[in-house]
Amino acid sequence: MKKTPSPLVDQFLDSLWLECALSKNTLSAYRTDISQFTAWLCPQGIQLETLQRETLLDYLSFRYDQGLSARSSARFLSSVRRFYRWLLREEKIDTDPTLNIDSPKLPLSLPKAISEETVEALLEAPDIKTPVGLRDRAMLEIMYGCGLRVTELISLTINQVNNQQGVVRTSGKGNIERLIPMGEIAQEWLIRYLNEARDALIKTTENDALFISIQGSKMTRVAFWYRIKHYVLIADIRCHLSPHTLRHAFATHLLNHGADLRSVQSLLGHSSISTTEIYTHLAKERLTKIYKKHHPRA
Repeated sequence: MKKTPSPLVDQFLDSLWLECALSKNTLSAYRTDISQFTAWLCPQGIQLETLQRETLLDYLSFRYDQGLSARSSARFLSSVRRFYRWLLREEKIDTDPTLNIDSPKLPLSLPKAISEETVEALLEAPDIKTPVGLRDRAMLEIMYGCGLRVTELISLTINQVNNQQGVVRTSGKGNIERLIPMGEIAQEWLIRYLNEARDALIKTTENDALFISIQGSKMTRVAFWYRIKHYVLIADIRCHLSPHTLRHAFATHLLNHGADLRSVQSLLGHSSISTTEIYTHLAKERLTKIYKKHHPRA
């Protein structure tokens, strides 16, 4: 990753990696935010360790004038808050310049909801007469049936799936492990893939990845994304659909069928219930549409 001007930032990121087990993408985002801030401070002769609250407010105003989104500035503020709390803990500074600075208000961002019929059309798109098609059907069924993140799906190994108990063991953000039931249909397609397709794709028995690419190696995020785009065209699906859309559909459809929020939170691996609550808006929207369409007094 790109080096930052201050060695303190490297120490801070090393500390985050050791203490919180954050992903490379998250650490890279922290580095980018603080590096851009440092580049803005340098011409003014200001160092990160001597930053004053007023200068930080000036930078936030600068970002606003540059047309950067509120979400981007909120992420930046989160990065520098964590950095200055670390500096305070390490006794590198006496006061935290990020205190009493409110994060920008963010618009409610709802995940895109897709219907159960749309999901069904996508699931039926792969040609299951081929090893690749059977693999893709199993991947789609597992992702929708378990609500996995894309990285969780492609990182699955043979040992993380227990077909006798019908569960998937995965490690999500922060290396938090959880057990997720597969469901009978997802399990049936996974067993078919293992029995009929995986051996035709794999090049070496030393590869323990569950889902194998046509090159014989582990599937990648990009490869799976392209496979979904391919099936969206085959199924003539007109709405935007990505791998993460299936995770959203998993949560929304569970709530639509009566699942409680805490259970959905556990299945998704959310550390906070507030993250899961966003899906209740989608469920309420659907109920409102059903009411308006079918109730005689609507």
